[in-house]
Amino acid sequence: MGQLCGRCMQLLRDFIGFVQRMSSDLVQGIKECLTLISKCSCLKQNSSKNRQLYQPILQPHERVTAQEFLQHIETEFEMSPLGKDHLEALRTLSFSENPGLQQSAALYYLHMSQHMNIPLPMEHLEPFYALLRSADLEVQQMSSLSLVNFLLEGNIDKELVVQMGLLEPILDLLESEDPTVQCNSCACIMTLAVSESNREAIGAARGVTPLLSLAESYDPRVQQNAVGAILNLTQSVLQLCCPEQRGSQCSAPQSLAETQWQIPAADTDLSPVLFYGQADIQAEMVAENVLPKLCSLLASGSEDVRHASIALLWILSQHPPNQDTLACAELLQSLGMLLAAHKTDPVIVGHTACIIRNLSLSKNRQRITESRCVEGLLQTMLLTDTQEDSLRYVTSCLAELAKQEGAMLHMVQWMDEPLTKCLVRLAGQLEHPEPSFHAASIVQHMIGHEKMMLLWKHHIGEIQTYLKNFLTHQEVRFQQLGISTFCRLRADPDFSSAFRKSQMARLLEQVRQQTDETQELLRAAMCYEDS
Repeated sequence: MGQLCGRCMQLLRDFIGFVQRMSSDLVQGIKECLTLISKCSCLKQNSSKNRQLYQPILQPHERVTAQEFLQHIETEFEMSPLGKDHLEALRTLSFSENPGLQQSAALYYLHMSQHMNIPLPMEHLEPFYALLRSADLEVQQMSSLSLVNFLLEGNIDKELVVQMGLLEPILDLLESEDPTVQCNSCACIMTLAVSESNREAIGAARGVTPLLSLAESYDPRVQQNAVGAILNLTQSVLQLCCPEQRGSQCSAPQSLAETQWQIPAADTDLSPVLFYGQADIQAEMVAENVLPKLCSLLASGSEDVRHASIALLWILSQHPPNQDTLACAELLQSLGMLLAAHKTDPVIVGHTACIIRNLSLSKNRQRITESRCVEGLLQTMLLTDTQEDSLRYVTSCLAELAKQEGAMLHMVQWMDEPLTKCLVRLAGQLEHPEPSFHAASIVQHMIGHEKMMLLWKHHIGEIQTYLKNFLTHQEVRFQQLGISTFCRLRADPDFSSAFRKSQMARLLEQVRQQTDETQELLRAAMCYEDS
């Protein structure tokens, strides 16, 4: 065989290099494929099924224990359901490799949780570890449901559950493929998370990540409980008050925040305790790119899921480091669509208003003014009853936005006669002081625009009436807002003429005299202190 020429040698080298590159890519592809398969929960499920193919031999002591335990259930259960004599039997059944015996123990606990309203001693928690770890699906379902029932009835100390090491198997059950097990384990986390020490333990065990995945479940029960668990994990004890009292942050009203989160598996309701500012858990959620998931949950067909999701967003919006991230186009679009679809839902309306007000403090506030949220909030005023707490938060948010020139210009674009009439009407309803003050503040900030002056002139009489009431109001802020509004409107000839005819000047003089008298009294008091 002759020697290869230079050209053929180069072709051979190129071929070898191609094969090597192809082999490297192929090996890498195989590794990635195997990694994905190993992480999939279906593999865990299959391994469980494979283990179930092995039927353990019933040991003689297990047979005796099962017979004695069955006799106890039939004859002595009502008298001593938690007798120490039968605790060892429960342990034997729970830690057995035989799924039938484990099912008996799990069924016993489920029956107790549903029919016996008595505290469960600490030693009876130990068998739960084996039951929750069981490879049998029925055992997982029954044991997780009984644990939820005990927790909801207050028959188990929540901190003790974590101290006994049960948090780890509960978190493992979040990875189950069975919706019932997922639902029950989410409910367990939700109830455990009302304790501050438990929240820290769940956060340290990275329990938020699987909950975020389950929040996108196709099963509405799982969705609801997963979002409720996340909600409890991200809160801490919060004193609710008006936005004016909290300064820059907007706090949702108690009637909005204390939503009932149903636990479908346990057939009962759980009201989450309000928590505020677990910064590490919130940071983990933001790092896990939670926004797309929450945006999809806002469009859920379940009202409870929508309410829990918007409440969670409100909590995240109160944490300043989160505000720039939250003020993104995707979230603002979702909030705008949510308002358009649920204008009369006070939970949606009130929380959205608080979120927008908090995000208006971020660097991306211009995105808010250009979004559909401003239009949506304006439209909700037309449909919200004056008695609703949510109206206070809508008007507070719009009044805050009206202070910013860019936002106010966008608001003017959406103003029409019905909205103008609504604002003037709200300003005149002093029996509801907060919406009244906020509505009048919006009116005052819009006065300088030609379009708005034409609209205000259709309501000169109503505006004069509420200005008179503001000038004689006991609160100084109402008096000051009334005076500033009067001064700006007086520059218009029509309003100026109307003010002269209604003797507004005389009313202003009375306010001035009262102010002078107050100043004299203050000077006298200060002189006395100095002496």
